[in-house]
Amino acid sequence: MGKHASKRGKAQPPGTGEDERPHGKHRKSRDETPSMIDTLHLSLKRVHKLLDAYRVEHGKGFRLKHYDPGDTAGRILGKPDANALLAEGVHVLADLQEKLYAQDRWAMLCVFQAMDAAGKDGTIKHVMSGVNPQGVRVTSFKAPGPEELAHDFLWRTERALPPRGHIGIFNRSHYEEVLVVRVHPDLLERQHLPPELTGKHVWRNRLDSIAAFETHLAHQGTVVLKFFLNVSKEEQRRRFLARLDEPGKHWKFSASDLAERAFWDDYQSAYEEAIAATASPHAPWFVVPADNKWFTRLVVVAAMIEALARLDLTLPPLTPEQEGALAAARAALAAEG
Repeated sequence: MGKHASKRGKAQPPGTGEDERPHGKHRKSRDETPSMIDTLHLSLKRVHKLLDAYRVEHGKGFRLKHYDPGDTAGRILGKPDANALLAEGVHVLADLQEKLYAQDRWAMLCVFQAMDAAGKDGTIKHVMSGVNPQGVRVTSFKAPGPEELAHDFLWRTERALPPRGHIGIFNRSHYEEVLVVRVHPDLLERQHLPPELTGKHVWRNRLDSIAAFETHLAHQGTVVLKFFLNVSKEEQRRRFLARLDEPGKHWKFSASDLAERAFWDDYQSAYEEAIAATASPHAPWFVVPADNKWFTRLVVVAAMIEALARLDLTLPPLTPEQEGALAAARAALAAEG
C-alpha cells in the first residue's frame, strides 16, 4: 500500500488491539485529544458531545428515523461558533494531514454515502480545501464496467485504497453493492455469480464481507470513517427544484435522479440495515444531518480531526546524517552571499 517507512511502530488504528478495540499505546484518550475547539476556547466535551450525537459504533437498536436531517445541535453549538469552528477546522485538518503524510505510518479512508443532492461533492470540496492534494486521493465510484463485474464486488474498492500517509476519499463506495444493487436486484444478474450464491442470504453475506474487510483495514493501519449524509426528502425536492430553476446548475440534474427518488423508502431501509450491520468502534458511521450544508461540513471536519488527532501524529525526527546535510547546505548558501 504505497510507500513504507523503514521502521514501523506498533501503534494501532481505531478498533484494533488485543480486544479488537482501539487501544494502541500511541493513541490519546478523547479527553486528551488536541482539537480545533481549543482555538475557540470551547470545551472538548462539547465537541465529543456533538460528534457522539451522530456517531454509530454499534448497530443494535439502530433506527434511521431517530436521526433528524435538519438537526444543527443548537443546544451544544451556536451558528456563529460553528462558522468560526469550520474555518479553523479546515486549517487544523491541513496541519494534521501534513503530519500524516510525513510520518508515513497511518492512512485514513473516509467513505461518503448519501441520497442524491445531499451535498457529498460540496462537503468533500469544502472540507478538503486546505489540504495538500499530493496527500489526498478522491475516488468517485460509478456503475461498474465489464472488468469490474468480472471480479468480486470489493475488487475495485481494494484497488483504490489510500497508501500509508494519505487520506482516501470515497465518493460512493463498496456500499453501493448493498444499496443500489439491493434496491434494483436486476443489477445483481450482471455480476455473473453462481445462482446458488444469489439467494436470500446474499445481502447478509455481503454486509458480513464488508465488515470483515473494514476490520482488516483497521488491522493494517487504515483509519476508517463512514459518513451518511442524511438529507430529508423535502430538502432533496427543494434542491432538485433549485437545479432546475438555475441554468448554471442544470448540469447537476439528471432524469435518473428523479427516478431514484421514487425508491426513497427502499433506500432508507437499505441504508438502515447497512449501517446497523457494519457500524463498529474501528469503522464508525456518522449519520450527519444534511439539510443544512454548513452543519454537514462542520460535523465531517470535526470527525476527521478527532480521528487524526488521536493518532498523536508527529513530524519524523532528523537523523544525525540529515542534520549534517542541512547544516552543510546552509553553510554553502551562506557562503554565496
